Amino acid sequence: MDTENQKNGSCDIPFAEKVRFYSYDYLKCFLYLVNCDFTENIFTKSLYSKLITSSHLLEDCLDFHGAKNNSDWYFYRELAAAIQHISMGGYAQKHIANRLIFYDIHDKENFSINGEATLAFLTNSLMNLAPVIVEEASRLKIELPKKGFQSLHFPSITTGEMLDHDFEDEQKDQYSKHIVRVANEFISIADDFDTFEFVEVYDQLGLKALVPDRVNEVEIRRFEMRVHNLQSSFDSYVIHGGFLYGDRNLKRFRSNFSVIYHLLQVMGRMLHFYERHLIDIGYKYTYTKAREQLTRLVDPDVLLDCTINYGLYYVNHFFSYGKEVAREILQGNIERSSITVGIPKELGFHCRPSLMVAKIVQNYGGEVKLIAGGDQFDASSVLDIQWAGGKIQKENIRQVEFQGDVRALKDIETLAGVNYGEDQMGKGIPLPKSLQYLR
Repeated sequence: MDTENQKNGSCDIPFAEKVRFYSYDYLKCFLYLVNCDFTENIFTKSLYSKLITSSHLLEDCLDFHGAKNNSDWYFYRELAAAIQHISMGGYAQKHIANRLIFYDIHDKENFSINGEATLAFLTNSLMNLAPVIVEEASRLKIELPKKGFQSLHFPSITTGEMLDHDFEDEQKDQYSKHIVRVANEFISIADDFDTFEFVEVYDQLGLKALVPDRVNEVEIRRFEMRVHNLQSSFDSYVIHGGFLYGDRNLKRFRSNFSVIYHLLQVMGRMLHFYERHLIDIGYKYTYTKAREQLTRLVDPDVLLDCTINYGLYYVNHFFSYGKEVAREILQGNIERSSITVGIPKELGFHCRPSLMVAKIVQNYGGEVKLIAGGDQFDASSVLDIQWAGGKIQKENIRQVEFQGDVRALKDIETLAGVNYGEDQMGKGIPLPKSLQYLR
């Protein structure tokens, strides 16, 4: 027996009493919803928070006592899980709605309209679930609270008042290295997310083909964590003074990845609910019956539409515009210099050395120009470098200049020192340890 439980005697409490205790605040929420007039002002972040915590505690209690394997209690447990994940999605979407006035983002009006539709679906689903939960609790003979919560228990956290902005918001030189690091990381995450490219609105067949084979909770939560880490790093080392003042580009930048983070939260919760609770696993009658009941209360087709045609679409949208802002920030914060190096011996800038140089520039994200015979070429473009190679060969140029991001220039200089990674026959040779990312 668990030592802590022995000390406090909790193992002596009957299951019926425990489930009554952990259902109490949970059921007060649904008595409130069942008895109130439905308006958009009901679902505040305070209410979502109470729904999340109370359903989580109840689900843990039911799981501990084996409700997942008991035909009598299984549906009550599934309802608690549904409330938890729909409420978590609703909380994140409500956060976006509350903060939208402060976000400096592209296409805000259409984003707001689509966000409101998604939030309406989540709140309607919770309203559909409310009377069913009260009825199921009564069937299980769980004592209902004498009355539900009231609206005064769930005030909105937002008001029309703002505190005075009395911090200085000066740009410090030492911030630059952090800004560059975060901007590069954002571009890297955005490039990785391109695997979920959104081309056009998906119909129901397209949605079901996409989820969960290509888009699923595991992948979306992985990106959610990466963006969350990025936001934490930005808030710790870069931004000072909040959203309303200071460097416009930094505010735009944070707005983009903040919206992305909360959209990924919404997507992750809805995908979890869909994959875990709405997909037909069909091997036990109790599971199938519970799933069928849930699909009547939370429409899986609308859920997928909101997840993909709203969530995935706008994550891609803000990654795309965020990359533009990130590149602007990089250009304003990178240290610039120039180097003069030799050209690849014997074969010049053919495919391999051109690709190596372009990869270095792309890795750091800053602008680098290749100067040959007075002409400039984009060193992040393999095609541009090969165009330069043609000029170099025609004019018998022996040295070229690279101008731009000092981080990239350092690696280009190292690469030139080993003849751009190949021998005089054009075969690849081992690269220095600092350039292993090119392999």
